Amino acid sequence: MHVAFVASDRPEAQAARERLMSLYGSVEPEKAHVIVALGGDGFMLETLHTVMDRRVPVFGMNRGSVGFLMNDYAEEGLLERLAGAGRAVIHPLQMDAWTEAGQVHSGLAINEVSLLRQTRQSAKLRISVDGRVRLEELSCDGCLLSTAAGSTAYNLSAHGPIIPLDSRVLALTPISAFRPRRWRGALLPHQARVCFEVLEADKRPVSATADSFEVRRVARVEVRERRDIALTMLFDAGRSFEERVLAEQFAS
Repeated sequence: MHVAFVASDRPEAQAARERLMSLYGSVEPEKAHVIVALGGDGFMLETLHTVMDRRVPVFGMNRGSVGFLMNDYAEEGLLERLAGAGRAVIHPLQMDAWTEAGQVHSGLAINEVSLLRQTRQSAKLRISVDGRVRLEELSCDGCLLSTAAGSTAYNLSAHGPIIPLDSRVLALTPISAFRPRRWRGALLPHQARVCFEVLEADKRPVSATADSFEVRRVARVEVRERRDIALTMLFDAGRSFEERVLAEQFAS
């Protein structure tokens, strides 16, 4: 098994990479059968983005802070852990964002696509699902569409639902909704195509972000799942991603 070790710029992650390379050797990521990512959840997302075309599995070990997407760090028995690891397959969202100037920018999101107000004034959004307007006007700080894998991240902080990985649904979640005040979002089938239209875009500018890729002053954003792209995360036996999602729903 050819293993590549990559690390965030945190000193503890870099030191761990050096120790693991001395124990197990390493190949370039382009030649690896599996990539071991050392850092936090943000670095795990970065690593998954870098392997989007090759689709090599990624095994994360926590050398960051939260580490929800990571396995525990240990130097012993790594090859055995990799051989016995369970797989979690995720599909990203594609964001196509049109600016007020008419330019279109596209990006992929493993966690979520989010729209956020850029100024002190609230954003006003019209939301359509599969070509049908479902919400004529949402006055808010923003709104996001989350994958199941990303449902425990920003979506959860915005009081959206936690979604099991195999549920084949997406979470549409408002961020600090002002009107309609009682709207708490929706669960959508994974094949749904969602369109956000920015109302009063010149007066109330909005940015759109696919994970870390941001587009400013957008006029319209369309989001859909890319089922043709499959990314694989590896987790230690007995500590599957599905189990972590389930446990998170009972966390205090």
